[in-house]
Amino acid sequence: MKLYFLRHGDADWPGWDRPDDERPLTPEGKEKMRRSAKFLADHGVTPEIILSSPLPRARQTADIMAAALRMEVVEDPALGGGFGHDALVKLVEEHAPKDIMLVGHEPGMSMVIWDLTGGRVKMGKGGLARVDLEDPADLRGHLVSLIPPKISAH
Repeated sequence: MKLYFLRHGDADWPGWDRPDDERPLTPEGKEKMRRSAKFLADHGVTPEIILSSPLPRARQTADIMAAALRMEVVEDPALGGGFGHDALVKLVEEHAPKDIMLVGHEPGMSMVIWDLTGGRVKMGKGGLARVDLEDPADLRGHLVSLIPPKISAH
């Protein structure tokens, strides 16, 4: 089973004065995600389902990725703030043995990858990691790839 972890794209708005949970992608963030999504689709990223945080910046990222892969997005509140190991257990139980793309936020994404692999990573905005699980019930895996946005968005 493959788990793809995709961190949302750039949503840094100077002078943002509304709640953080409402921040969308910037126009540049959308464009970078379109390029990244095309790159990832062209290079064999093949989830069977895309699950997204409901927060706008993650949902927009998921929608861009889904368009490149010709798929639909399923929102899951577990991928919002506070995403962690327990939430991943439930998502894997619900969707195994499908290969899943999880679109969400830091620090949850990196922390969950650490829990799965024992290795530290730091997900850049728009970055993608793939962890392969030999046994979904075990929730231990191997980091197969870590693609920073500087590679995929250019």
